[in-house]
Amino acid sequence: MRNYEAVLIFKPDGELLAQGREFVKGLFADNECKLINEEEMGEKDLAYEIKKNSKGFYVLYKFESEPENIQAFDKALKLRGEILKYLFIRK
Repeated sequence: MRNYEAVLIFKPDGELLAQGREFVKGLFADNECKLINEEEMGEKDLAYEIKKNSKGFYVLYKFESEPENIQAFDKALKLRGEILKYLFIRK
């Protein structure tokens, strides 16, 4: 298992935000990842519009996972409309 950090930008709408965060937690659980920390960074203005949104809600996840799971996360997150952007970093 390797340590990773992921920053996800969600649509700031309350209902979509809750759905997106539950989806991400479920995704980690389904792939047997150990979620170490989930930190809300709050709603911030975006430097440019993403999918017609000028604001986004940032959440930082710290977790342990196998390297092959990152590609599965990438495929799953691309299909979600409530997630504007995401970035995975290996620590």
